[in-house]
Amino acid sequence: MKLMAVAIAALSLISTTWAQGRDTQNGRKSKPMQTVNDITIVAPALEKYAQGPLAELWKRPGLTPRDRSIVTIAALIARNQTIEMPYYFNLALDNGVKPREISEIITHLAFYSGWENAMSAGAVAKDVFANRSIGTDQLPPASPAPLPLDKDAEAKRAAAVEQQFGNVAPGIVQYTTDVLFRDLWLRPDLVPRDRSLVTVSALIAAGQVAQITYHLNKAMDNGLTQTQAAEVVTHLAFYAGWPNAFSALPIVKDVFEKRPH
Repeated sequence: MKLMAVAIAALSLISTTWAQGRDTQNGRKSKPMQTVNDITIVAPALEKYAQGPLAELWKRPGLTPRDRSIVTIAALIARNQTIEMPYYFNLALDNGVKPREISEIITHLAFYSGWENAMSAGAVAKDVFANRSIGTDQLPPASPAPLPLDKDAEAKRAAAVEQQFGNVAPGIVQYTTDVLFRDLWLRPDLVPRDRSLVTVSALIAAGQVAQITYHLNKAMDNGLTQTQAAEVVTHLAFYAGWPNAFSALPIVKDVFEKRPH
């Protein structure tokens, strides 16, 4: 049944889905997407690739189905691609991602992909949660007790950023310390390893290569293995495009080579 679910996930590229956002001019819900037959008339090769390489991708051993779901929804949110979100949010829940974790992923990516992307994803998740009878009791509180702060590591990070950019944009430097690293990153309902997985996936999906070195090292410090990191790039080649994956590869290679073995 798991493999069947994965195959269906691959075919969702050409399945009947719907846009969750609203038409910016008239405020109406977006119209349904085309059926499988409609899409096949336009691009029949999509079905072949969906049933072949894309379905096989979800069976690769480098990442669990749960991790692949996290990577995929992070990429969709980072790219504000709402049409596929209902399917992949549901698949993530089926693959073991908890509602509170999806909530935290959306919140986290408000800061790493932009507020509007998170708001769009939230509108989709609202309907998915309602359809599955997921209530607020399954979601994280607004202000939970934070995880312990690594004071030495955070002090070094803050000092480096202050030295580099404190005289350029002191406001963002302060927000980075107070809001991101001493609040957002300490929220307990998404473990640090998975929070890093979300961040790296979103950076690659959005083509934001300048931040990959820091966050990939942080991810691996948080428990992401080299095999898993490599598989993230492979997975994102399909969900964010080959150019974004290959743009990330030199940075990923450099991180791998410079980390102690």
